[in-house]
Amino acid sequence: MNASSSSSLAGRATIPAVYLVLLVAWELSVRVFVIPAWILPAPTEIGRTALQWAPELALNSLVTLRETMVGFLLAIALSLPLAVLIALNATARRLLYPILLGLQSVPKVAVAPLIILWLGLSEWPKIVIVILVCFFPILVNLIAGLEAAPRTMLDLMRSLGASQHMIFRRLRVPVALPHFFTGCKVAVTFAVIGSVIGEFVAAQEGLGYLILISTSQSQTPLAFAAIALLTLLSIALFHGIEWIERRVVNWTP
Repeated sequence: MNASSSSSLAGRATIPAVYLVLLVAWELSVRVFVIPAWILPAPTEIGRTALQWAPELALNSLVTLRETMVGFLLAIALSLPLAVLIALNATARRLLYPILLGLQSVPKVAVAPLIILWLGLSEWPKIVIVILVCFFPILVNLIAGLEAAPRTMLDLMRSLGASQHMIFRRLRVPVALPHFFTGCKVAVTFAVIGSVIGEFVAAQEGLGYLILISTSQSQTPLAFAAIALLTLLSIALFHGIEWIERRVVNWTP
């Protein structure tokens, strides 16, 4: 094993070791200072609670995941045509961009009760909140990508008689794809937050609902277990987008 391989292996081992040290410090702090579990549970207590509530945690995780993914995919479907329209049409940009910016400026927590009022207690209010949270990051990054095509390349393709459709497909789309995936990676973490916001306002299932109920009953270990699952869900979705990006955008270093 050469020196570079050894240093790479040591670097990969360092991160889990740091996390393990932090967990041990957390566990020891709770035990040494005799902190009540309803204030700050130890990691072992959170683990035991997670095992006890595993069926409920799994069921509610699936609900939150479904709301997150449906809202995220719908946000992509809405942002794609709007981004193309705004990037390629100056009139549409002047007309639509201020409206979209104003909608983005409205706090989602403030409009969540109204969305629940309009759409009821089904999953659709949570999905709509996820769409509102995800839509703008994807839109802005995709517009930036579509406008990032090098001017010299545009002029060259036009001089060679390329149609607007060919320029869009062969130049603008490849340049925009890395920006699009950047927006998706930002948005997918917001998507989980959006679904939890909706579940906090009005829900009967989901990890956000479970956190709300458990904290109201001082079942703090269960709340921490649900929060840990939300964190893992966000990380998994982020890395899922990265995995897709590596296979679609294979021409960048």
